[in-house]
Amino acid sequence: MLNPQRMDQLVSGRAAATLSRRSFVTATVGGAVGLALLPGSALAQGAPAAKPGSKPTEQPLAFVSIAKDGTTTILCNRMDMGQGIETGLAMICAEELNTDWAQVRTGFGDQKAEYVDPLFGIHLTGGSNSIKNSYQQYRELGARTQAMLLAAAAQAWGVPVASLKADKGVISGGGKSAGYGEFFEAAMKLPVPEAVTLKDPKNFRLIGQPTTLKVAQAKSTGTQAYGMDIDLPGLVVAVVQRPPVFNGKVAKLNAAEALKVKGVKAVLPVTLDRGGQGVAVVATGYWAAKKGRDALKVDWDLTGVAKPDTAKLTAEFLALARTPGTPAPKPEFQADVSGWSKAPKKIVADFVFPYLNHAQMEPLACTVDLKADRCDFYYASQMPGIDAMNLAKAVGLKPEQVQIHVQMAGGGFGRRATPATEWPREAAAVAVALAQAGQRGPVKVIWSREDDMKSGYYRPMTVHRAEIGFDASGKIAGWQHRIVSQSILKGSPLEGFGYQKGVDGTTTEGMREPYEFPMNLSVHHPDVNVPVLWWRSVGSTHTAYVMETLVDEIAFSTKQDPVAYRFKLMEGNAKAERHRQALQLAVDKSGYGKRKLKAGQAWGVAVHESFESVVAYVVVASLKGKGKDRQPVLEEVHAGVHCNLAVNPRAIETQVQGAAIMALATTLPTHRITFKDGVVEQSNFYDVAMPRMPDAPKVMAVHIVPSGDAPKGMGEPGLPALAPALANAVARLTGQRQRELPFRFA
Repeated sequence: MLNPQRMDQLVSGRAAATLSRRSFVTATVGGAVGLALLPGSALAQGAPAAKPGSKPTEQPLAFVSIAKDGTTTILCNRMDMGQGIETGLAMICAEELNTDWAQVRTGFGDQKAEYVDPLFGIHLTGGSNSIKNSYQQYRELGARTQAMLLAAAAQAWGVPVASLKADKGVISGGGKSAGYGEFFEAAMKLPVPEAVTLKDPKNFRLIGQPTTLKVAQAKSTGTQAYGMDIDLPGLVVAVVQRPPVFNGKVAKLNAAEALKVKGVKAVLPVTLDRGGQGVAVVATGYWAAKKGRDALKVDWDLTGVAKPDTAKLTAEFLALARTPGTPAPKPEFQADVSGWSKAPKKIVADFVFPYLNHAQMEPLACTVDLKADRCDFYYASQMPGIDAMNLAKAVGLKPEQVQIHVQMAGGGFGRRATPATEWPREAAAVAVALAQAGQRGPVKVIWSREDDMKSGYYRPMTVHRAEIGFDASGKIAGWQHRIVSQSILKGSPLEGFGYQKGVDGTTTEGMREPYEFPMNLSVHHPDVNVPVLWWRSVGSTHTAYVMETLVDEIAFSTKQDPVAYRFKLMEGNAKAERHRQALQLAVDKSGYGKRKLKAGQAWGVAVHESFESVVAYVVVASLKGKGKDRQPVLEEVHAGVHCNLAVNPRAIETQVQGAAIMALATTLPTHRITFKDGVVEQSNFYDVAMPRMPDAPKVMAVHIVPSGDAPKGMGEPGLPALAPALANAVARLTGQRQRELPFRFA
């Protein structure tokens, strides 16, 4: 696990040679990127260590404001995409501030230095790091703010600070009392204390309590504003016609019919991400822009552009998986497994995982207000500091002339974090083209669902091949494993850090743990003309499935209870203690082994750690339909969660529930992205199956292992173990192991 000192060493290069895969994964966006080496990082610039209370991230005034009436606004140093961190971080700060929770409001920071991740030194929402990395920071922010308020009150009343107390937004003592708002302005002019005393956790009143999100009412009543909702005076809307194959260019454009559409103001060629070309249609509103785009006549130049084809790629990937790849650079992945073929029992299995679209509920939208000496961007940004640098270059301004207004996001799952600032840069290109055409003004560029599904970034298609030898007791003699997958990092600005010795660390994360098998792991990273990106829980989306279905299959083959076998495999491994606790909790709460299921139902079990949190699932499943048309029915879900201290148990519960449903989607027929002659074959939810209300389990219970240790992340860990748990139940019902997602039945 990385700490600030360790990160400082990594950035300066003093420890780069010894960076482990686990440490690398900890320093990630979506488990994917070690961003501390990027320009703009205070650590990367070699800034000297600052005293507590003097760093931008420790300045209360940047995070807390209190109005005269006591209304307290606490800013979130991240982007909230539904994970509830705007409430979680506010709870942590308010706990130490001792303010009235009913008077707390939330908001977002921007690309300024105050709002960087305090551990990594860059702006970052991803890798389930928000609560984990800012827990101590926000406690201290609350405590410092309270200390300054008490000092200001003591000065105003001419009494010792020690004679005063602060509670629920009121300062009292010496027969006087007043709300925080009376002293806030004066307090913020005082020195920020270098050291503060934090509460004993046994005295927490907010932290650990199930708490409704501050934005819950706005979201449930449709009044919450998102990036899609931005409206500025004189705003126009643009959509972009993109080539049918990635990196295609415009050969010939006829815009005559498009310009005849009422409301269309301009048709402008623009440069797209990765060097392709597109055509922007700008109009007074979305519908006019879309109709104008529909009327365009574009001939595309696809000369020299590779045209991926899913059927061919699958065959190529499977063939590659039968050949040795680049060794995974970790000692535990380099065991001698030559004896696997001599073991009395064997499993040889190929797994295929498709490209996946992020399918966030709110499609992408970015509003750009480009002026001669300033540019404002309004959108949901996961990396506003990095984006600001890229966007400044795109519009020809200095970074300090760019302002990013971070918006609430209607889902993200990694899509809103592209190191090259892909979709906001396209919006910037449209704004620049408009200005050059003499139509300078605010413009909102919208990606429709179809746009993002056909021309977005995807989770990489991945193939695994496992060759396992074991005995009748389930003891593994050797486990030969190969993975074929595009690299997320190769060719990106982060290749130098995360792509080590020819292997992308995001591809192998989650392999082997928590089981200490003798494993030999190698990787192939083919180049394919498909843009890929981290997807909720990143490598664990496939590694957890492979590990937990194979472990289950070994248990079945050796006639062992799948829970008991997992516990046996964890024996003597101190690192597996949290896995044991999470799994035991799920087992106990589900009634596994103690109650008889209905005819046609079966248990399924899986456990996996990602982003330092463990989630175990015990599920009950059945089947509907017949033959090849069969589909699994998820009847019950019982989750055991170990994420250390649960800051907001209600948010953890909803994150696990949402992640479980998202994982269920990956098992449904047609939930995939496929290519034919370079063209994406899917376009919307009607041909990419998504779970609907009837697909939700009748029981979905989330149970949290009690812990007082510093909290870990929960935005992603609920996803990886659900699909393998369901697959294991299906295998017991059908005798058929699901080697491919989505499920297919013989």
